[in-house]
Amino acid sequence: MRVLLVYPIFPKTFWSYEKILALVDRKVLLPPLGLVTVAAILPQEWEFKLVDRNIRPATEAEWDWADIVIFSAMIVQKQDLLDQIREAKRRGKLVALGGPYPTSTPHEVQAAGADFLILDEGEITLPMFVEAVQKGEKSGIFRATEKPDVTSTPIPRFDLLEFDAYDMMSVQFSRGCPFQCEFCDIIVLYGRKPRTKTPAQLLAELDYLYELGWRRGVFMVDDNFIGNKRNVKLLLKELKVWMAEHQYPFRFDTEASVDLAQDPELMELMVESGFAAVFLGIETPDEDSLQLTKKFQNTRSSLTDAVQSIIKAGLRPMAGFIIGFDGEKAGAGDRIVRFAEQAAIPSTTFAMLQALPNTALWHRLTKEGRLRENQDGNINQTTLMNFIPTRPLEDIAREYIEAFCALYDPVKYLDRTYRCFLMMGSPKWKAPFKMPEWVVVKALLIVIWRQGIKRETRWKFWHHLFSIIKRNPSVAEHYLSACAHNEHFLEYRHIVRDQIESQLAAYLAQGKEKPYVPIAEKEQVVA
Repeated sequence: MRVLLVYPIFPKTFWSYEKILALVDRKVLLPPLGLVTVAAILPQEWEFKLVDRNIRPATEAEWDWADIVIFSAMIVQKQDLLDQIREAKRRGKLVALGGPYPTSTPHEVQAAGADFLILDEGEITLPMFVEAVQKGEKSGIFRATEKPDVTSTPIPRFDLLEFDAYDMMSVQFSRGCPFQCEFCDIIVLYGRKPRTKTPAQLLAELDYLYELGWRRGVFMVDDNFIGNKRNVKLLLKELKVWMAEHQYPFRFDTEASVDLAQDPELMELMVESGFAAVFLGIETPDEDSLQLTKKFQNTRSSLTDAVQSIIKAGLRPMAGFIIGFDGEKAGAGDRIVRFAEQAAIPSTTFAMLQALPNTALWHRLTKEGRLRENQDGNINQTTLMNFIPTRPLEDIAREYIEAFCALYDPVKYLDRTYRCFLMMGSPKWKAPFKMPEWVVVKALLIVIWRQGIKRETRWKFWHHLFSIIKRNPSVAEHYLSACAHNEHFLEYRHIVRDQIESQLAAYLAQGKEKPYVPIAEKEQVVA
């Protein structure tokens, strides 16, 4: 069986980083970990080719070669996925697909022509698919009623990837999250009981990447790396030794809940193991909104203190923010900007709230009749809300645009980054010196030219750089890397403004809708 694995295109988003990747001659931030894991689970006597459309399209020879085409996608990749399903069917190919988007809304991909739907988690449903194919069946839907034990997951087929095109590699230690945030689809897809691989499993994956010659960053793609703190600490104690024995070939980034700040031992182990940055789902500094959306873990202590504890431990925070929660008061955008400035968080994802399929929020809004037709929510920063909020959408959208542009004002970004790295704890390890690649030197020179000479940031750039070198020299390299991110945000904030303003104009042209008033408030008005 000849299998062509195809990964659809991501539109420009916060995470696409085109401008930064172009500096170092790379095309994509992260590889399709799901597809290389699928290739490892399927029979190894089958033949595989992988095409990441974010790097290049499939060739005619690859289309002709394939007996079956397998896609995996997230909701943000929806449009290209649907187009590619139709293209595969036009060529007479059998089409199978899975991943978060098909699992959440299988009817949409089925309508586009998919033959096999391999839904939920592949450790259970892929063997069902293989059995059907071996019986000669031409279609089928395969679902799981339980969550798999990920200790059985094989090492992904990293050898199928075009390494030179990627800035980082991806590995996964756990699935699931113990919390119950109303808007989150992770707990719907993967459950609230975090399941982890064994330390030996994860280290075997790193061994394979090392053998294949990888020597750059690795993103631990867990949606909450610290969901099972006991098992994470067991991993980190072994990872710390592995990294030292291999002379620190990787630098790790990951995602975690903000309660990481309450566990100094865990933060120390992460830094000792080579972790450099962590994405935190902060969402909003408004405690009422956090309570309403059931993000209780963010209300137990000062969020500013938590973020700064993480910075002082030696981890650069990236933060996720959302605007548009029910009951939100005017000025939410300004409050988010003030919080990011106060906490000294360099980079933040920031979006309007979306009701993702099958989440608790989606079910509640469906019951209340508030979902907009043909708007499934794609968690992109350039998308209006897909439901009727409790305050005027145009107010939320304008606050969002202003706040996004303020967060990524190039001077303010440099100031926040400087204050973050000034207080950052020093790394607990040091890799042996090696001459930097020419592409990295060239990228540094371009950043210096643009931010230190050409633009209005010039005085801030040199002042902050020399101050970091003098006062916290061990973080200088990491600091310069964070400064380079400004290249992406400088353009991306204009993309966000243009696209949101365009969508808002179209929305207003259709006539304003009234904000949703909860039944309890209606009753109070009547009384």
